[in-house]
Amino acid sequence: MKVYKPEWRCTLSVTEGAETSASWRTRLAWRLRRLADRLDDGGRTIKLDCHTEPRVAREDVDDCLGKGFLMAQELLTELTQQAACEDIMRDAKAELFERAATDPKP
Repeated sequence: MKVYKPEWRCTLSVTEGAETSASWRTRLAWRLRRLADRLDDGGRTIKLDCHTEPRVAREDVDDCLGKGFLMAQELLTELTQQAACEDIMRDAKAELFERAATDPKP
């Protein structure tokens, strides 16, 4: 009886800028991206490199990335809501936060 063993590889890398050792083309591309971010009023450009073996259709990769960004948005929304609640509590009950900051840790 032959035993089959599936093998795969998936790498996802996120880049937010060129490394100092990058080629002049890469550095120029990132300068243009930063300029575009400023022209778009503060956007944030990232570069995603995704490599899969065996090959996966680009549409499927795009779908997965879209779902991941949707999840990231939900997490950021939740974090923002918590920060807003903490700001209100710091204003309404400042004495609790002042005491907590001066108390030694157990």
